[in-house]
Amino acid sequence: MNILFCGEGFPVARARLGTLLPENRILAYPPDELPAHIAEADVIVPLVTRVDEDLIRQGTFGLIQQYGVGLESVDLEAATRNGVRVARIPSEESGNAASVAEHALLLMLMLSRRWKEIERNRQERKTVPWGSPAGQALSGRTVCVLGLGGVGRELVRRLVGFKVRIITVDDHPGRIVPGVEIARSYSLAELHNAFAEADYVALCINYTPERFHLIGRKEVAAMKKGIFIVNVARGGLLDQEALLGALRSGQVAGAGLDVYWEEPVDMSHPLFQENVIATPHIAGVTDVSYEGIAWAFAENMKRYAAGETPLYLANSPVYPRRTKPSD
Repeated sequence: MNILFCGEGFPVARARLGTLLPENRILAYPPDELPAHIAEADVIVPLVTRVDEDLIRQGTFGLIQQYGVGLESVDLEAATRNGVRVARIPSEESGNAASVAEHALLLMLMLSRRWKEIERNRQERKTVPWGSPAGQALSGRTVCVLGLGGVGRELVRRLVGFKVRIITVDDHPGRIVPGVEIARSYSLAELHNAFAEADYVALCINYTPERFHLIGRKEVAAMKKGIFIVNVARGGLLDQEALLGALRSGQVAGAGLDVYWEEPVDMSHPLFQENVIATPHIAGVTDVSYEGIAWAFAENMKRYAAGETPLYLANSPVYPRRTKPSD
């Protein structure tokens, strides 16, 4: 089969797939060259490239397989209409959720310990009193985890050791984390109430178009003054202009961002002059998650090549498009 990556990123992943799927061709083209090569593909991997109806109709591929969880760049309705199956790799099964949760904790700790100020002092060679600046401990604080999917559950498990009070906001009422005491669970409709009592909020919820700017000016205004915000989910969840205003006013004390409103993000944006720890969408980029995703991806390719239904489908076309895989 020809497996086409819609972008030239993830070179380590593509190299690993080459060893796991030696009988397949792993192709990669930048988005502007896709129309010229889409006819070659049996499977496409969207990454962050927009896969719309026009691109789907240009090809004969029968499967869109994401190299990870996020499908916000894929027009699911168009794929379903055209008989193209769409699949993802669940974060918990691949090790991706654990890696992203670790990164969320890293961002929380860096904000707590005023890492940006420490780095600025070092770079500017400022002489400051030894033992400063003083940070704050996580212990005893209230952490709101928004979304109890794979990442959210893994983060909650890790927060236990920090002796924090954990509250959650979730779109699936009744979801729990076995063995973990959650002080209070809120529904999405109660978002403002949860934010009002949190010292930290970690965005871990799945992104959908309906959740564009789920955290906007009203939500930020409802937060406890001096809150820290961490986003390891998707950039579209958080209104960057609302965040900028809240950072400038002191309503939000700092933000840890691994995802952005556009990627790659323009680092000259004024947001990054504030107390923001910014990482380049690498929360899930670890040896553990790369290996786990590669194995799960390869197994789904083998299923598809054998004519079996792929696992982890996000849609169910009535008449699935199926072409004979390329030799």
